Amino acid sequence: MVKKIYIIGLGLIGGSIALSIKQNDPTIDILGFDINHDQAAMAKKIGAIDDVSQTLFPNLENIDVIFISTPVEQTLKIISQLNEVRLKKGVIVTDVGSTKGKIVEYAEKHLNHSIVFVGGHPMAGSHKSGILAAKSHLFENAFYILTASKLATSEHVHTIIQVLKGTKANFIEMTPSEHDQITGVISHFPHIVAASLVFQAEKYEEQFPLVKRLAAGGFRDITRIASSSPAMWRDILLHNKQPLLQLFEEWISEMNRVKQFVADEEAEELFTYFNHAKSYRDGLPEKQKGAIPAFYDLFVDVPDYPGVISEVTGYLAMEEISLTNIRIIETREEIYGVLRLGFQTEQDRENAIQCIGKYSNYETFII
Repeated sequence: MVKKIYIIGLGLIGGSIALSIKQNDPTIDILGFDINHDQAAMAKKIGAIDDVSQTLFPNLENIDVIFISTPVEQTLKIISQLNEVRLKKGVIVTDVGSTKGKIVEYAEKHLNHSIVFVGGHPMAGSHKSGILAAKSHLFENAFYILTASKLATSEHVHTIIQVLKGTKANFIEMTPSEHDQITGVISHFPHIVAASLVFQAEKYEEQFPLVKRLAAGGFRDITRIASSSPAMWRDILLHNKQPLLQLFEEWISEMNRVKQFVADEEAEELFTYFNHAKSYRDGLPEKQKGAIPAFYDLFVDVPDYPGVISEVTGYLAMEEISLTNIRIIETREEIYGVLRLGFQTEQDRENAIQCIGKYSNYETFII
């Protein structure tokens, strides 16, 4: 039975894991460490952890499970150092990294036989960071991937699932290779595409200065993931090198196919291409959290006149519905509604739709 846990890294992910564990079982004692001492102190203040460790490797001989919630490169360094630390026999070590192949391989190579490693990847996040952004329900309904090392048994995996029961996540077991192939397609490569589109827009801005202003609408939305941490994505791409190299080849081939449709003016082929993409995209789960964190945006079709923002936000305030973002949209190609409202949860957005419909005749849209 797990009684003591050590969490290294108390940001959004580590903090949310700690909060969910404490909420589900307050008797579990959680020790936490963060390189930012203020962050660690705040984690204790909000009840995410019971005690703060002043060093990375305190006395860990009574710890049952260790969570490494750090960037990928730091995770590798910590794994290599753990081999020199006195730990409880049979301690389970897990991580939260977005790549799994290299991490699990590294753990199997560097950790001794008294340490069991189970790779983990909670596929949820937020546009906010730090312990104050942590939520006990951050992973609710999200997929939480577990990739066991060679020494890990089904019992060890079950232990991690039980510890993380309070996250209310959907746990899936797969091999490190399967994980990296899948996340390469649905998460890692899309970040590359988004960044490349931004580079293309920046290049054209030299010739057409209006590019930046006109890109404030749909272009900004479809490329929002390009605003993610450069250091994090540098490491992810280097760690998932082989699957991504294969995806580059497949993407180039696909773009050449579409390019040829355009060059040959193949109207029917182009229609079929976009129609198939639309059908598949429309069939994707709407309420299931995926690899790329969702923004719960609501578009409101309102006339742009003085006071309209305070009018709509006033309705939300009456129903005590919190906003995370609000913006008047200038470029509205394929976006219905001049007002864009951002919410923290899907439930808040649903409540907002009901609220606005209750107090006004404004139409609302979800894209």
